Amino acid sequence: VHGAMLIEPTESESKAELDRFCDSLESIARRAAQGDETLKGAPYLAPMRRLDETQAARKPVLKWTQPDANSVAAE
Repeated sequence: VHGAMLIEPTESESKAELDRFCDSLESIARRAAQGDETLKGAPYLAPMRRLDETQAARKPVLKWTQPDANSVAAE
């Protein structure tokens, strides 16, 4: 299915936690259907805001390097 998302919780998650997660996903889906513009810029608190998938495919970085001490996350 195009655009499907597979979610496999661990066995240690409680039913209450899974219900809370499902409620969150349903809330996000409702907001998206209503045209909530804040979802278009998400994620806001991640180290990188948006990944450039084209550049990642064309120029993969196959070796981890220590980030510069002066660099700022989510620029």
